[in-house]
Amino acid sequence: MMINLTGKKAQIACGLLCCCSMVYAQSNDNSEVLTLHTDWEFSQVGTDVWRTAVVPGTVHQDLIHHNLIPSPFYGTNEQKIQWIENEDWEYKTAFTITADQLKRDDAQLTFEGLDTYADVYLNGALLLKADNMFVGYTIPVKKYLRSGENLLHIYFHSPIRQTLPQYASNGFNYPADNDHHGKHLSVFSRKAPYSYGWDWGIRMVTSGVWRPVTIRFYDAASISDYHVKQLSLTDQVAKLSNELEINNILPHPLQAEIKINTSLEGEQESAISQTVILQPGINHVCIPTEVVSPVRWMPNGWGAPTLYDFSAQIITEGNIVAEQSHRIGLRTVRLVNEKDADGESFYFEVNGIPMFAKGANYIPQDALLTNVTTERYQTLFRDIKEANMNIVRVWGGGTYEDDRFYNLADENGILVWQDFMFACTPYPSDPTFLKRVEAEACYNIRRLRNHPSLAMWCGNNEILEALKYWGYQKKYTPEIYREMMTGYDKLFRELLPAKVKELDADRFYIHSSPYLANWGRPESWGIGDSHNWGVWYGKKPFESLDTDLPRFMSEFGFQSFPEMKTIATF
Repeated sequence: MMINLTGKKAQIACGLLCCCSMVYAQSNDNSEVLTLHTDWEFSQVGTDVWRTAVVPGTVHQDLIHHNLIPSPFYGTNEQKIQWIENEDWEYKTAFTITADQLKRDDAQLTFEGLDTYADVYLNGALLLKADNMFVGYTIPVKKYLRSGENLLHIYFHSPIRQTLPQYASNGFNYPADNDHHGKHLSVFSRKAPYSYGWDWGIRMVTSGVWRPVTIRFYDAASISDYHVKQLSLTDQVAKLSNELEINNILPHPLQAEIKINTSLEGEQESAISQTVILQPGINHVCIPTEVVSPVRWMPNGWGAPTLYDFSAQIITEGNIVAEQSHRIGLRTVRLVNEKDADGESFYFEVNGIPMFAKGANYIPQDALLTNVTTERYQTLFRDIKEANMNIVRVWGGGTYEDDRFYNLADENGILVWQDFMFACTPYPSDPTFLKRVEAEACYNIRRLRNHPSLAMWCGNNEILEALKYWGYQKKYTPEIYREMMTGYDKLFRELLPAKVKELDADRFYIHSSPYLANWGRPESWGIGDSHNWGVWYGKKPFESLDTDLPRFMSEFGFQSFPEMKTIATF
């Protein structure tokens, strides 16, 4: 069974923000990485007043740090911070590049997360017009860099004013009732839905550099993607394919050795290598490997979540010019979703054994995502493990979680049900929107597919149920309702399953949760997964949970009051 982990509206008070240091790091390969996390400033556009900023972070955190807004989590202060979402904001930093660094073959500037509509300038050149909070951006920048001081400037457009023209030309207001604004603009942006408000959460429509920024200097070639794909698994042998996407940045073919290293803690490392000719541009290389007598990754309560370390190295002229590594687990996970005498089953089978799912739905731990520290992630997974859970569902109204989340899930034997970030309302399906979603799906599938904890993908939270049972047929014209249904099929029955099949074919995909729209209808309890908020939303007695028994309860719960010290603040 799964319960819903929700937070109080007055979630987490912001503490003091501390600046991180700018760090030069020499990698295991021959590259050099500069982390741009210091000397940032921010300004409200039109004021020309610049103040120190923290990156990664958000404009709300910087305003709190400078005492320019009250704590949004106290009392009714939420009302006092809504002006921020209507303003444009600028961030800038300066950093130093040496002549030796400019002698390298290339440099890559990587933003792991920009929230959301951002124009990026480097030394006067427009590098990027970002439009999706859920993707990272990597840009070759050597030709824009200078020896000495370099200037990086980011202009964040108001996510509200940016989407008002779309709203004005749309012809109707989407039924995104969790969006606490008369005009439901959230559906137009690929941005964490909950930041626009939710039944459990405050409205803080953020802007900012919310994930790390780095510059990597390197020679010859880089690894764009490395997928350790499990082909088969028995007690005798695991057969794997090391699938690499390698970019040869030189104008001529490059002879290279690709070396694959494999190790299990406490055992000797093994390695295989293959010589290849890398053509200029993108190259795809597949190198098969085997693990004899594999030790399986097991879910919490079943045994150790054993992890193997894999690394891929590109070696030219005796130098390691690029390296990428993953910790993987050898296991099989199957979602058994088959018709039977009672309707249609829904359960996980791990390493060939049916697993009783014990877990929770997970929403973001903080309304301001960059407040979540490594220690908070560690505490979360310690609590999950000690509560004897074995699965957690990353709910579709939040965000694709930080790498620390999935690493800890791997290490603690916690399976992850991963929603794509769509929840509780129909969404647009115009070509520009679909293009953004495709980029988002590709980025996050590639980012997460090496994690053994990742059990499945789900297209959305409750949207099919909403379309069928939340009264949209009466609220909208037949033409608009048909458009919503057609858009649903484009997004969740066509685009997303196609990307999962292309990039992560071994994992199960369902287009919506609940699997069959039910909203408490007894005839649906025997089919697939169910959400039961009837005790709270439907005002049913608690005893109804004794008889409302679904095949898999992927959501249920009872929304309670905050604790008394929080109530006292308002």
